[in-house]
Parts: sequence; structure tokens; C-alpha cells
Amino acid sequence: MGAALPTLLLILAGVLVGGVWSLYRQGAPKAAVVITALLAVLATAGGVLWLFPESGS
Repeated sequence: MGAALPTLLLILAGVLVGGVWSLYRQGAPKAAVVITALLAVLATAGGVLWLFPESGS
């Protein structure tokens, strides 16, 4: 997969951040905003961590 998966994860994170902002502006329930924000953080962390080279082996 090379660089495709981290790129897709970071794109997903950007879409989720936009979703968080939109939900917040619309006055959505706090739980929905928090869950979407957590998903954005997970996607960002996954995308960034995937780019680190493997150590060991």
C-alpha cells in the first residue's frame, strides 16, 4: 500500500475535523461532537504513526 493508506487516513481525519466543526456550529449533542473528534484524532494518529519506519527486525 505504500503511502496510500496514511494519505487516506489523513484525508479522513480532515473530513472528520470538518464534521466536528459543522456539528459544533449546528448545536449537535455534545456526545456526537466528542465521538467525531475522537475519531478524527484516531485517524490522524494512525496516519502519522503509519509513516514512521519500522524499527527492530
